[in-house]
Amino acid sequence: MTAFFKNPSAQYSVENALGQTYSQATDAGEILSTIARIPNGDSAAWVREWTATADRLARLADAAASTGHLRSAAARWLRASSYYAQAAEQADATGTFDQVWERHRDAWDHFVDRANAIGDIVIERITVPFEDTTLPGYLFRTPGEEPRRTLIHVNGSDGSVIGAWAGCAAAAPARGWTVVTVDGPGQNAALVRQGIPFRPDWEAVLTPLIDLLRTRSDVDPDRIAVLGVSQGGFWVPRALAHEHRVAAAVVDPGVVDVSTVMLGELPQFLRRLLDNGERKKFDKDMEWGLTLSPGLRATLARRMRPYGVTSYYDFFTAALAYRLTDDELAAIRCPMLVTDPEHEQFWPGQSAQLVEGLGGSATLQPFTAAEGADSHCEPLAQGLRGERVLDWLDEHVPA
Repeated sequence: MTAFFKNPSAQYSVENALGQTYSQATDAGEILSTIARIPNGDSAAWVREWTATADRLARLADAAASTGHLRSAAARWLRASSYYAQAAEQADATGTFDQVWERHRDAWDHFVDRANAIGDIVIERITVPFEDTTLPGYLFRTPGEEPRRTLIHVNGSDGSVIGAWAGCAAAAPARGWTVVTVDGPGQNAALVRQGIPFRPDWEAVLTPLIDLLRTRSDVDPDRIAVLGVSQGGFWVPRALAHEHRVAAAVVDPGVVDVSTVMLGELPQFLRRLLDNGERKKFDKDMEWGLTLSPGLRATLARRMRPYGVTSYYDFFTAALAYRLTDDELAAIRCPMLVTDPEHEQFWPGQSAQLVEGLGGSATLQPFTAAEGADSHCEPLAQGLRGERVLDWLDEHVPA
């Protein structure tokens, strides 16, 4: 695979952007011309150039709308939102994350409004009861009021709403699905606007969402499925151990222990401090080490934000709560498809581990480099990935 950047995170972001061309959330020429202006390792240039591309598309979207070309306006706002989301991925290094994220969400809502005016797809803003507040979300369907099967998309730790669009909302409604995505604790607007951090017990989100969906006349209560991507590959099985009104589920990939991706990066002397509960010493040594790596400091800031902590010790220890137990695996009742991409870089081997823990109720679906479908969440094979996932769901939750 062509390496555009030396930094693995930047390289993955570009691959993901290229994959989103399949759902028309990006365009290849816009991506390639943007990254050509970004030197290796230059976070400020990353934010600046992706923002510049998004700004240009936003201006073109306004121009199209002013002359009555709503389809072009909608398409341009969608791509602008995707490029602002790309800019936000390194905006911690420039101290502009909140501002860039808001521009991504504003562009997305412009797309929603234009798409609704066109009428090929209905995108409804919803609010889901959550403890003493609500969580924002979106519902996607083709026009019509008949009861339909519904697919709930659970995002990962830092995926934008564009991820839900590219991951299923662009394609699934044509197969007769209603698609729902919600900003859960630590995600998107719930984090940025409401300050609600991550929590491992995702049934606190899934159960009230299903309660809400079952009140709707356009939802078939017996045909609700769930798709979890990235860290959603942990949240979905965790929730399904407690919530049993789901007909089928997909996780991409399977995750049984979120903490391994964090703890695996720690040198032994820091791991000993963590295991011994030496919080002050751990934080001091981490702070000293990060003075030598501003890029890693920015990455950690991004990863820590949704956990709602500022202490490095608290971040690593919080991750230990994100593990599936044998009892939780035994409590899951619905069939599950578990993707297993070759070269999975975050949780290698855990898809197979999840399938083994679930026994006969789970199916392992490999994705390979030979297919162009390797790496976490198959970024460059979103067509093939979507076909396999939706075909499996069609078989287990018939239209």
